[in-house]
Amino acid sequence: MVARLALFEASSLLVAVSGVMLLSRPAPATPVDVVAVLGQALGVCVCYLVTFYFTDLYDLRIVRTLRDYLPRLVQAVGLALLLVVPFYVPFPGRAAARPVLTATIVLMAVAVAFRAASYGVMRRAAFAERLLILGRSALTDKLVREIEERPHCGFTIVGIVDDPRDRPETAPPRYPVLGPLGYLHKIVEEVAPDRIVVGLGERRGRLPVQQLLESRVRGLPVDDGLRFYERLTGKLAIETLTPSALIFADDFRRSRLEAGYGRAVSLIVAAVGLVLFAPLGALIALAIKLDSPGPVFFLHERAGLAGRRFRLIKFRTMRPAAGRTSEWERDNAARITRVGRILRRFRLDELPQFINVLRGEMNLIGPRPHPVSNVELFTERIPYYSLRSLVRPGVTGWAQIRYRYANDLEEETEKMRFDLFYIKHRSPLLDLQIAFETVKSALCPRDAC
Repeated sequence: MVARLALFEASSLLVAVSGVMLLSRPAPATPVDVVAVLGQALGVCVCYLVTFYFTDLYDLRIVRTLRDYLPRLVQAVGLALLLVVPFYVPFPGRAAARPVLTATIVLMAVAVAFRAASYGVMRRAAFAERLLILGRSALTDKLVREIEERPHCGFTIVGIVDDPRDRPETAPPRYPVLGPLGYLHKIVEEVAPDRIVVGLGERRGRLPVQQLLESRVRGLPVDDGLRFYERLTGKLAIETLTPSALIFADDFRRSRLEAGYGRAVSLIVAAVGLVLFAPLGALIALAIKLDSPGPVFFLHERAGLAGRRFRLIKFRTMRPAAGRTSEWERDNAARITRVGRILRRFRLDELPQFINVLRGEMNLIGPRPHPVSNVELFTERIPYYSLRSLVRPGVTGWAQIRYRYANDLEEETEKMRFDLFYIKHRSPLLDLQIAFETVKSALCPRDAC
């Protein structure tokens, strides 16, 4: 859905801008004029898409309704018009402003109409993919909850198939139990689902293999519940994940070339970043010293690759503690300084970690290194936590762009679900996505945009 929205709005904008500009010309356009207009229109299109992206118009987890969409659209268009100005500075005599404004009005009308129609479609069960879920389990409960929280994903649950003798320790089903597993073939004929999702906790001796095979041969997709959950959420259901599911997974592919490329990019970005942000770093250091007593930098012992300890470098955002404190952010909120709040909001306190990258202790992208004092607890209480130490930690990561600060063990477990997803699927393309999302969150924090 997101890709379709972006593609439609990009093509509509390109047609609107180039069309209005060509029609507003006093003389017939020559081929050279058409090429020039298309070049300008493409530049305008990029400006609009960038502002749409940075104002979260394509994040349907945030912009769920037309009421959420409209104020952000006005904000995005206003920012885009500022970016568009340079494209017309070299052409002062062409009166390009009027066509651009006209095209902008056309775009807004088309975008609002299309997005309104899209929200209407997303809410209609008739247009959603109908899911039939096999089994009641902890995984099933997670799937149901995640599907309900993502109406834009276009899924609707028609029911659950499970044996009545099973009474798992889960909440009462919010969807009808249509019958036992042995009647799967008949249930499929009656409800005509578009997809079967297998969420059985214990499959041995219970999985209706023959009926699932027949459904699959007839063209009905059958998904493993764990993989479906992974694709839907961008995280792994680690409590219900078996070691064999990871051992025999087709993922975890990371060639030496990819690893070398990632390390080289991290070194280049860190070196260039330290040079470019040196003046800003000096201003931040001065502000920290003027705002509160204490050192400019905060050094903290963290666990890195293979569990090796290293000292993480950050700009100090808190007043020094009088004694031993916990590592949770909420327990230290009163110590955050005025300058520290600004630095945290725009992630500027992380800039000195480029030094850690150059030292080889961190990469640009990877799971965030945890305090050494928490590693033993997390290893004991969080499934598969030890796998984090097999990857070099990063300045930013998948869990950082998908989740907030963790303030207890439950929230750390949630972040581990995202970290394990990254470890399983890491690639240059995923790293690039994380980098873009990090820049977006730094330039335009969600509580500020």
